[in-house]
Amino acid sequence: MRIRVTVAAATGALALSALAVPAAQAAEGPGATSAARSVVADAVKTPADDSRGDTAISNVVVNGGKDIVLGTTTKKTFTVSFTVKDNSGVEWAQAILWHGPDFDHLDGGAVADSSNGRATCTKVNATTSNCKSAYTVKADVDLIDSLAGSWKVWAIAQGTDGNYVQKDNVKGFRIQRLSKLTVNASPEPVKKGKTITVTGALTRASWNSGKYLGYTGQSVKLQFKKKGASAYTTVKTVKSTSGGALKTTVKASVDGTFRYSFAGTTTTPVVSATGDYVDVK
Repeated sequence: MRIRVTVAAATGALALSALAVPAAQAAEGPGATSAARSVVADAVKTPADDSRGDTAISNVVVNGGKDIVLGTTTKKTFTVSFTVKDNSGVEWAQAILWHGPDFDHLDGGAVADSSNGRATCTKVNATTSNCKSAYTVKADVDLIDSLAGSWKVWAIAQGTDGNYVQKDNVKGFRIQRLSKLTVNASPEPVKKGKTITVTGALTRASWNSGKYLGYTGQSVKLQFKKKGASAYTTVKTVKSTSGGALKTTVKASVDGTFRYSFAGTTTTPVVSATGDYVDVK
């Protein structure tokens, strides 16, 4: 069964040119084939949660629980794993990744790398299988900037008795634009009590342009680690301006290392600059 959904085909977005849920392999018994086909057709046409019987999906994990972070040309393969239970045994399962306000208005998505889009399910016991799918994305081919942020996992699974469960959001995860952060403290060396100017820039990957562009209007912490100390402390918070530029001043007191640190957003990961050491005379 194949239901076509055209998604951002003209923009280069990570797209579902064909959002497909293959017809299930039917369990033996009268009416099983037609029941299985009905399950798949209804699931694709009606993305709201639906189920019949005791089939359950649990323990969904995307990319090992970590955000998926991509630079301008990054190619990455990651996995989605989940557990399926049905008292008759597990027949098949599939997970589809999607982005948008809801499944009816998605603007990007991905099916698994497998030829039929299904997960590979490994039997644990008579009622339980562990299922896994791999997905490959290349930033400069599959993504546009507006697709950064929160994504969701749509999933369906069917038991050998024709029971099924279908969820339009079994797990949320994030695809993010790789961030970079620089720092420069000057002058070096500096006399005690004199002014140190600390500059830098916060940038992030633009999948649209293939460049790293300034991330403006963001709160970034200036941190300092005294010579011999093991940890940084926050001195002040600075807002990034045009081009992601950062600039502030502090008074020289003791030898140590300055850095900028950014806490991240939904679309952009945490990043800290490599520290710049200042010798105070």
